[in-house]
Amino acid sequence: MWRSSLTKRIAAASGSLPAETVIKNGKIIDVFNGEIIEGDIAIEDGYIVGIGNYEGTNVIDADGQYVSPAFIDGHVHIESSMVTPEEFAKVLLIHGVTSVIADPHEIANVLGADGIQYMLDSSDNLPFDFYFMLPSCVPATEFEHAGAKLASKDLQPFYQHPRVLGLAEVMNFPAVKMAEKDMMKKINQAQQAGKKIDGHGAGLSAMDINVYLAAGIRTDHESTTADQAKERLKRGMYLMIREGTVAKDLEQLIPIVNERNARRCLFVTDDKHLDDLIHDGSIDHNIRLAIHSGLSPITAIQMASINAAECFGLADKGAIAPGYKADFLLLDDLETIKISQVYKDGKLMADEGEISQFPPFHPVTPTAKLRNSVRFNELSSDDFSIYLPSNKANIIEIIPNSLETRHIIDEVTICEKGYFQASTSEDLLKLAVIERHHMTNQIGLGIVKGLKLQSGAIATTIAHDSHNLIIAGTNDVDMAAAAKALQSIQGGLAVVNGGEIIAMLELSIAGLISEKPYQEVHSQLLTIRHALESIGASSQFNPFLTLSFLSLPVIPELKLTDKGLFQVSKFEHINISAG
Repeated sequence: MWRSSLTKRIAAASGSLPAETVIKNGKIIDVFNGEIIEGDIAIEDGYIVGIGNYEGTNVIDADGQYVSPAFIDGHVHIESSMVTPEEFAKVLLIHGVTSVIADPHEIANVLGADGIQYMLDSSDNLPFDFYFMLPSCVPATEFEHAGAKLASKDLQPFYQHPRVLGLAEVMNFPAVKMAEKDMMKKINQAQQAGKKIDGHGAGLSAMDINVYLAAGIRTDHESTTADQAKERLKRGMYLMIREGTVAKDLEQLIPIVNERNARRCLFVTDDKHLDDLIHDGSIDHNIRLAIHSGLSPITAIQMASINAAECFGLADKGAIAPGYKADFLLLDDLETIKISQVYKDGKLMADEGEISQFPPFHPVTPTAKLRNSVRFNELSSDDFSIYLPSNKANIIEIIPNSLETRHIIDEVTICEKGYFQASTSEDLLKLAVIERHHMTNQIGLGIVKGLKLQSGAIATTIAHDSHNLIIAGTNDVDMAAAAKALQSIQGGLAVVNGGEIIAMLELSIAGLISEKPYQEVHSQLLTIRHALESIGASSQFNPFLTLSFLSLPVIPELKLTDKGLFQVSKFEHINISAG
């Protein structure tokens, strides 16, 4: 079969055989030279085979539109969209993305190798290219309880899978710097398999970046300032420029991109909620923001296509050129990047913002283990009591639209018996992380500033990276009710007020992913948004996605795990009391 296909491609390229499809009258974006060229584009067997003068069985008249390579997301956690890979693909195809490099460490932190296998199986045989990097840090740190532990021996079998490209974001910098045994095994294992290694350099100095590069880590998506980005580029790293739902770094980083270094830069979304994907877009949104910030449209498209492909060794993706997959877009213009049509393997997949075809797919049925991952003992309001010997406390302060938080010390209100009292006027609320994997009865408690809730509580089983249950609230009764509600549906999002559930989204797969179509999940998210407005949540940022990162102990500065308040700079737990 391969010989027949190859022979046909060669014949179509030479013009001795009419091509299956020919695109005429298009303005071709040449990502190699950074210019616009003209010519017919011949397509055979899902590949572009030539640019020149061609005849074909099927002719697409581009009618002056721009022909662009389809877009690639260089680093994304599918689980953050809260839908299955099939539904995720439908949303991204509309936005011109036909390939992603995904890190399944969210579901892996809950279910280990079973979670990785589910993501591989459920993304197979789709008209979309899902590639995966294997989670490097499960659990992310030793300072919390995760649902699983993945050692190098657990990852080894997955390197045989053709869609596994390497080792995902190495976020445990101390383990690399101290050359801890299993981390060295993971890195050596990836290198011996000829695979890539992603970095996670949040808060790292230039000297620390040297350590990462010496270990063979070649990418980073955690730059938040131009200076950090330049330090990575000058040391030979690929700079991943991120624009997600919480982490919005593009406008700070894009000014350092120029014609000399652009080929070492690519776009990523990292974590993006479904409603933002639908309304704003995916990598297409990054491109628009970059153009608005003054970057050349062709350079922005180059970053979204060939740069990402070359970074991950995808030799047949990212360009409109012979020998490359026929994954392309027809664009109306290069300013707004309005996508007219999306083609995957030469087949029309989306037309004017609507999916035109999506072959029947038989979803993988989640096992009982995947559907029963939320386990903890019944909680009462007393479990959320915070005793303080003085009125000074260590407090987590939210930085809107950032994964980082501030560590502040301030006076708080305490009752006569010495217990902390949440204050909506001071915007000081209770925060709790409840271990939900092993029935340990472990509960971490803290105080958070910046959520703006005026009443009620919000809770989710999406709590990076170990995905325990995280709850923020104005009172203990509503926090306990939120915990009970999410346990009853085996995970999701809940908004509670006055002891009543006013909005909820069921995420039955690992407490992270819905089994429903993306349209239905989106509708429920809109209901949750209205519920958040009713209890006074901030509209400056996504409260649930922000909440989900308050438990991530590898991003500065102060976070909360199920073991307690965690100071990232010292890599140790601290007391809530600062008195």
